[in-house]
Amino acid sequence: MTPVALTIAGSDNSAGAGIQADLKTFSHFGVYGLTAVTCVVAEVPGRVTAIQSIETRIVAEQIALSLEHFPVTALKTGMLFSTEIIEAVVAALQSSSIPLVVDPVMVATSGDTLLQASAVEAYRTKLLPRATLITPNLDEATVLWGQGKITSVNQMELAGKALSAEFGTAILMKGGHLPGGSAVDLLISGNEVWRYEAPFVEGVTTHGTGCTYSAAITAQLALGQELPQAVEVAKSYITSAIRQSFRWNSTLMALNHFPQRDES
Repeated sequence: MTPVALTIAGSDNSAGAGIQADLKTFSHFGVYGLTAVTCVVAEVPGRVTAIQSIETRIVAEQIALSLEHFPVTALKTGMLFSTEIIEAVVAALQSSSIPLVVDPVMVATSGDTLLQASAVEAYRTKLLPRATLITPNLDEATVLWGQGKITSVNQMELAGKALSAEFGTAILMKGGHLPGGSAVDLLISGNEVWRYEAPFVEGVTTHGTGCTYSAAITAQLALGQELPQAVEVAKSYITSAIRQSFRWNSTLMALNHFPQRDES
């Protein structure tokens, strides 16, 4: 039977991030994707011009119908935007034991804010403790850790262990924005640490990498993979998606969510 995954996230009209990126990623791995739309975002790579949140009762109803009628085996959240939406999602998932990947979307690659400041505490106290895996980028991890900017792999491990202990779940610390020739990520669960490394791809500026990476992990969990193996497959996939990005001109680029097999 075809596995099913549900993404609870915002809509990106440029289709490089959000539910559009999630659906393409699920499809790449042969997983049937469902969506619960939390926000509609007017966005192109490098610029967000408008955000319209969806009524919480509609968000909750989308989730409830999906879980009632489909054999969902993995879930992910992306852009949730407000305390009210976070609380609605938590309530809708209250009786669910399905593995949940939380991508704590706070800021777009362009620097535009995608989460109301008041909603950070709702993430911390309500949603993150429910997660199977949390996938913050370094800026998001810095906010959650609260101990200063993370500038090295050693600090990634220190912060990741602290966050794993605080929320009682696994953390994927993504180091792609650190300087150097390699993109290093650390999967941390308690005192266990798995390291994933790939060559840094130069000359690519795009958005949606966090959405796509977390969606690939979710797809692998839906397919029955254990978490360390799911991250390994997803790391290889996102590296290929970045390396094989579409490019229309020097500034307009987008991830290739259906990359060819990358032997490099």
